[in-house]
Amino acid sequence: MTAYFITGTDTGVGKTRTSAALIHALRNAGHARVVGMKPVAAGCDWVEGVNGHPGQWLNEDVVALRAASSLHVPSSFDNPYALPLAASPHIAARQAGTEIDLAHIEASFHALQQHADAVVVEGAGGFIVPLCELPGCFETSADLAQRLHLPVIMVVGLRLGCLNHALLTQEAILSRGLTLAGWVANVVEPGMAEQAANLATLKAHLQAPMLAHWGWDPQAGPAELAQSMRLP
Repeated sequence: MTAYFITGTDTGVGKTRTSAALIHALRNAGHARVVGMKPVAAGCDWVEGVNGHPGQWLNEDVVALRAASSLHVPSSFDNPYALPLAASPHIAARQAGTEIDLAHIEASFHALQQHADAVVVEGAGGFIVPLCELPGCFETSADLAQRLHLPVIMVVGLRLGCLNHALLTQEAILSRGLTLAGWVANVVEPGMAEQAANLATLKAHLQAPMLAHWGWDPQAGPAELAQSMRLP
């Protein structure tokens, strides 16, 4: 089974865009059953149930991953933690009166493995965003990536500061013994000065292939973006 962990140099850099495009690219490559997983979604709206189904907290990133996926699974598998507050996951969980348990996320991932040909796991925020902060326990998205033993794809939001963020994130990934399988350059600041020079520096110093370079185009859908995406 094929699986990847998608992280970003920050929040709002295009992780969901990349995850949904990767799902389509994997489908195009012949994987019949591909599913996206958002273990922790902070920032959800309440959606009333229909036809006797109960209501649920729903995040727009989860909606996008489900729309791209060819395999549909129970929400407890592809989104174990749906938290109302749009904040760091450990704070959103505390506000919701719950705790994020990495073992539970790992069990949900293994459940998906039993049914899918490929799983794309989208992390929350940046690579070391806190997921759980309790007495004697501090766990982050990086700890989750280590538990799942997945190769990592890093999304670099092209804007001022991206070189520092990308190189720090690469260092954090590699220092944990994880594989950086590739990276995506996603323009999030269309007026960025010296964009080409920044991209050249990233290509020279990131120790993995660039899988895609997407310009500023908010209207581009994941199926379209998948056409210009290289698989790791």
